[in-house]
Amino acid sequence: MKISFLILLNKIITIICKIFRKQASVFPASIVRKLDSNILSKIKYPKYVIGVTGSSGKGSTTSMIAHILEDNNYKVIWNKSGSNVVNGTTTIILNNTNTFTHKLNGDVLLLEMDESYIKETFKKSTLTHLVITNITRDQPARNGEPELILNKIKESFNEEVHLILNVDDPFVNRLTYLNNKITTYGIDKTKYSLNKPYSNNIDAAYCPFCHTKLNYSYYHYGHLGKYTCPNKDFTRKVDFLAKNVNLEKQNMIINNQEYHLNKNVFFAAYYTLAAFALCKTIGLSDEQLNYSLNKNILESKRLKNLTFDNRLVQMIESKNENNLSYLQSLNYINNYPNEKTIILGFDNVSRRYKYNDLSWLYDVDFEILNLKNVDKIIIIGRFRYDCLARLLNANIPEDKILLIDDVEDIPKLLKTTKGTIFTMVCFDMTAVLKKIFLEEQND
Repeated sequence: MKISFLILLNKIITIICKIFRKQASVFPASIVRKLDSNILSKIKYPKYVIGVTGSSGKGSTTSMIAHILEDNNYKVIWNKSGSNVVNGTTTIILNNTNTFTHKLNGDVLLLEMDESYIKETFKKSTLTHLVITNITRDQPARNGEPELILNKIKESFNEEVHLILNVDDPFVNRLTYLNNKITTYGIDKTKYSLNKPYSNNIDAAYCPFCHTKLNYSYYHYGHLGKYTCPNKDFTRKVDFLAKNVNLEKQNMIINNQEYHLNKNVFFAAYYTLAAFALCKTIGLSDEQLNYSLNKNILESKRLKNLTFDNRLVQMIESKNENNLSYLQSLNYINNYPNEKTIILGFDNVSRRYKYNDLSWLYDVDFEILNLKNVDKIIIIGRFRYDCLARLLNANIPEDKILLIDDVEDIPKLLKTTKGTIFTMVCFDMTAVLKKIFLEEQND
């Protein structure tokens, strides 16, 4: 009786929040869990309970998996809102659970999960599958260094969970030595691969067993790539290998079949491959995957394209505090061949705390923006002087950098610049800039 009451209470609070246009994805469970912190252990789950975690890419991977499964007539319950900590996860589960039978109303429960909170969300045996995208320096003020993140993930599941692992990442590859069922994926050398990284901020440079420096055949970015231990104590074995990644044509090869990438950025190959590996693991056929990835293509939501003064504006939401995620956005801008103007900046480092740690800026390879076809780099936001210092440290010419104290001055300043406009700002500035550009369009 108490369980039914709590499920109903969660649903009622959600409805009330929506009526008053308040945040409904997290708050309901914050009330319910005060009454029973173990409520999730009392729910009857479907055959597949799939978690997706990692320092970056988990949202895109979860979205792609949901797209493929729903395409193939699975009823998927998943956290579309991106709320991936305990209260957000609890809210979505209870809202989709039968009030009286306590059974989840779906064939699959699919959850993007914050790597630090998996253990607090479920008992170790609840998940049936866990996809791990990568482990990198991410929100260092909250998470510390990658070894700590790895250990948190290891402590969150038992041997019954089937792991789907990106073994291009040596941290993730360490989990292949556990006794779980393991499925691995990785990407073969591409024309974008590097013989050496842009900088020396490599987090996984040594064998975890003999501590000898790993030999890399190539790097995709950061510490992700193909590597071997000189003493053969640590190996990378790939079950699903993507080949011939082509960002210009937006495709790659898996199992001798060409598959479409819905974004022309490298991490799209990773989240598409991760979704492919997971779906093959639970029994989907090549024909089913071909339909979902090549015909009924998931629309890309990465870019918001607008116009300003007859110039294209591409708005990219960058992720602060994760140098490799941030670098992927920079690479996207960097690969644009024509003249361009770039807007960078943020008002808040994080949505979750106020430490305002900026050390991650010095792990990002801003040096790659020192190009002739970059006309100007405009810096906005509360931390604009910190960003200026980092760009100057990266040897970006000072005459290419413009600081703005008032974002309302952006239209006037942009008229003195050239080329396609790229905005690469964090969540807090995207809406502000979009409003400014839309107002200019309507004038």
